[in-house]
Amino acid sequence: MERHSTPDEPERRPRGRPRAFSQRTEQNTIKSLDRALVVLARLAQVESASLSELAQSLNESPATLYRVLTTFALHDIVEHEESTQTWQIGANAFLIGSVFLRRTSLVDRSRPILRALMERTGETANLGVKNEDAVLFLSQVETHAPIRAFFAPGTLSPLHASGIGKVLLAHARPELLERFLSANLEQFTPHTLWERDALRADLEKVRARGYSVDDQERNMGMRCIAAPIRNAHDEVIAGLSVSGPITRVLSEEVATLADAVIEAADAVSAAIGAPLSPRPG
Repeated sequence: MERHSTPDEPERRPRGRPRAFSQRTEQNTIKSLDRALVVLARLAQVESASLSELAQSLNESPATLYRVLTTFALHDIVEHEESTQTWQIGANAFLIGSVFLRRTSLVDRSRPILRALMERTGETANLGVKNEDAVLFLSQVETHAPIRAFFAPGTLSPLHASGIGKVLLAHARPELLERFLSANLEQFTPHTLWERDALRADLEKVRARGYSVDDQERNMGMRCIAAPIRNAHDEVIAGLSVSGPITRVLSEEVATLADAVIEAADAVSAAIGAPLSPRPG
């Protein structure tokens, strides 16, 4: 029988947590579930692994991991490839994860703009956000050219060696930027800006001109140009970029391509409610 509140009784709101909820994290976690999610995250990172490889990388017993994996497999969260005896992320993991993309207007609003940018520049267009010390790619529209950049949704890339990453770093809060710069950054190519002073100087240029350039800093032979996306509070929450081989994304054409990228990023910003602001330069 449905119960209704009386005029003198306030309507009860649905609760997001139990009445006796404690803010202390260690009292509100399920250790076995926590361990299982660590396994799932590791499998997503390596994409494919045998039971023994996964056990070794996580320092867990194969028997424990097998129970975790078979439980996930019952729900199609992971899959087992019999021919290679390896485990991979399953289809249902994608369906669950895709809810994140559907709940944010950023991905939906940016999609047609990414497509238009790809058609205008002839290069792959990308959308990414900050995820701890990496860029998380949310969406991509690939070029029709046979040689292309590819960052599947869910791909992570280091902030300091990514066009979008450097845009996000350039607009990060000072304390977060200083923490990042104090870490030991990895050098991927001879062009990677992994030394603190060199990276700091480059980020100052990014803020001044309104776009960043990843010039073979993560992968030799690839160049990327990125610009910031702002929300309704005028905060930089994402980045948009075009990327392609240096044989097509020529150094003398970077400024022209940057104009197209900035216009596209501004269009996405406007679509999600950002206030109009003058461009740097």
